Amino acid sequence: MAPGLWLLLAPFLVVTTACRDADHSALLRELCLEPFRSDMEALGEPLWCDWAKTIGTYETLTRCSKLVSQQLRCFWPSPAVTRFFLVVHRHYFHTCPVSGRALGDPPGSVLCPFIVLPTLVTLLATLLVAWRSKRPEGVV
Repeated sequence: MAPGLWLLLAPFLVVTTACRDADHSALLRELCLEPFRSDMEALGEPLWCDWAKTIGTYETLTRCSKLVSQQLRCFWPSPAVTRFFLVVHRHYFHTCPVSGRALGDPPGSVLCPFIVLPTLVTLLATLLVAWRSKRPEGVV
């Protein structure tokens, strides 16, 4: 094809392959958000931050958003998908800790060796240095 012909066809190609953002957002809400919303309501708000309980529902939401994007020939992720997930996170996960679970101290069986062993090694090294410094070196 001649280079000039591409310039003439480019606007038509963009129009026929462009993502319809308004349809995209509406379909994401209708086809993906509604099932997610009903699953989350059935789960109950106290368990929304329990990743083990919500991961299946969240993966379904993600797959749904990908399928809707593919059907509309939109990129995934796109600005519409990003806005969609921001709304979901603001509503359902805004009180959850960043790591997905509350941070806490490890159990004593894990914590004690990490405290006791370095302390003992430090004491033994100190005793060894003190003992070696008190021994006469046999200076001639």
